[in-house]
Parts: sequence; C-alpha cells; structure tokens
Amino acid sequence: MKWLLSLWLALVACTAQAARVDEQRPLMGTLVEVIAEGADDAALHAAVEGAYREMGRLSDMMNHYDPKSVVSAINDAAGLHPVRVPSELMQVLELAQRMSARTHGAFDATVGGLAGWRFRADDPRMPSAAEIAARLPLVDWHRLRLDVRAQTAFLERPGMRIDLGGIAKLYIIQAGADLLERHGASRALVNGGGDVACFARAGAPPWRVGVRDPRAPDKLLGVLAIERGIVASSGDYERYFEHGGRRYHHILDPRTGYPSTGVHGVTLVSDRLEALDGLGVAIMVLGEKEGERLVGATPGLDALIAGRGGNLWMTPGMRRRLAH
Repeated sequence: MKWLLSLWLALVACTAQAARVDEQRPLMGTLVEVIAEGADDAALHAAVEGAYREMGRLSDMMNHYDPKSVVSAINDAAGLHPVRVPSELMQVLELAQRMSARTHGAFDATVGGLAGWRFRADDPRMPSAAEIAARLPLVDWHRLRLDVRAQTAFLERPGMRIDLGGIAKLYIIQAGADLLERHGASRALVNGGGDVACFARAGAPPWRVGVRDPRAPDKLLGVLAIERGIVASSGDYERYFEHGGRRYHHILDPRTGYPSTGVHGVTLVSDRLEALDGLGVAIMVLGEKEGERLVGATPGLDALIAGRGGNLWMTPGMRRRLAH
C-alpha cells in the first residue's frame, strides 16, 4: 500500500504499556494510521475513536472537493461576500498566508484556481496552455482576505478557489495526536500517507520513522528516532502521470500553472507545526538553493532536499538523526 512506501516504523518490542491500538482508516484521500499506547485498554480505544472523529470533522471542514465544506462555501462566494469560518479553519488559513508571505507566493492556497489538472495515471488530464493562461490570474494569495476579528474569509475575484491540500493534512493529523495525548495515551503516532505527528512521554521509547529516498522512492535513507515532533514529506513520485516522456506531478507552481520543477523531494522534521507546514511544497517550487536558505532561516528545523541532478542536501541535524 502507498503508505508503506512512504513510512517505515520500527516499534520497540518491550514496553511497560498494558494496552496498544493500531488502526488504519481511509481519510483525506489516503490511509491514516493511528498507533497508540496507554495504561487502560478501554480508555485507549475511546481516545483513538475520538481522534478519528476529530480528524474527520476537520477534514470535512477543509475539503474543497466536498460541496458542503466550509472551504467550498468560501470558494462559492468568491467575488461576492466574506464567509464566516470556524476557528480551526482560520488557523489553517493564517498558517497558509504566513507561509505564502515567507516564500513570496511559492506556497499559495489559492492554487485551487488552476482547475483542469487530473493526476491519475489511469485517467490523466492536462489543461491546454490557453486554459492555464486564462486561470493564472485567479491564483494570488494577496487576494485572500482574512478578518480574524470577524472570523471571515473572502476571495476577492470571482472564480478564485482555495485548495488546502498542501497544508491542512499536517494540521489535522497533529490535532489527532494532540487529542490522544489529552486523553491519556502515553505514546502515539498518527501517519497520514507518510506525514507523521507523534509523541512519547518521558520514560517511553521514541518512535522510529523511516525516511524515504526521493531519488529511489522504494528505498529508505535511514531511520529517525523521534520523541515528539512532525515529519513532513513532499515529492514528485506520489501522484503523477507521464506524457511525451515527461512526468507531470500534483505539486503545481503558482507562478506558471504547471507542475514544479525545483527538486524531486523534501523531508522536513520539527517539533513545531508552523515551522514546516507548507514549506515542503514551497521548496519543491523554489529549488535547492532557495530551499536551503529557507531551512537555514528556520530555527529547530531539520531537512533533506533531493535535487534534480541527483544531489542530496541535508542539514547537520538531519545527518546526525539518520546516523543513529
């Protein structure tokens, strides 16, 4: 299965926990796995159920494919009027806008305006150059207006669309992990298609998370030992189709309307969601040098960037992590 290619977990066999739950359920277009450990079996199962409910609630709110979602309501009201949004969605929209400002638009949640692409190997679609040129003016993060006091979001131009696919998933799986911790789990990991949020309380063994080699996606570069943190991966090897000898993948460059050509893949590790959420997508667009600069300007962030020429750049912290 897809998530097995993205993630490898080495679980410590000897733990003092009396209960453990390991479940996988479809959510957000992928399989979301929850592994949780604690002292009470019934309480742990209830916490896992609660985590899936919470992640499902947030996913329903932020899914632009669902015509009943709040994000779809914002899109439907583009150019007409602001839409009141829940606090969780406002937090994600603010995260998106800060990342857009930080990367000068290389990450842009309004990339949803680039309709027409379909990245299915069995049923692909590539819009014409004329279609892309006509829709590019609808991609502009500056024209997504957030009023935090009124709790509203407004797309200024008719036809603009928000797509939170590049930023909402990490927020959602972190929310699932937070709920598990609040409800007494001593150790838990939430894996959403290779993006991971995890924690292990004091005295519990760390999680061991495998890092996929973007240059050879069926292989691992190494294993990270993580007590608390987030692992985020972006790459051109997940959803794509090939046409005319070229690979077209799902991460679009907001400046051109075509799939990014910056790097093959990015893996980021931090204990702070705001340090990395959306940054991998931006580095895919911007390329190695600008990616290295952005990582270097972010305290507490470790990174691996696989460039187009076969180069593999890592922060010293990432290199140390993989060496142990």
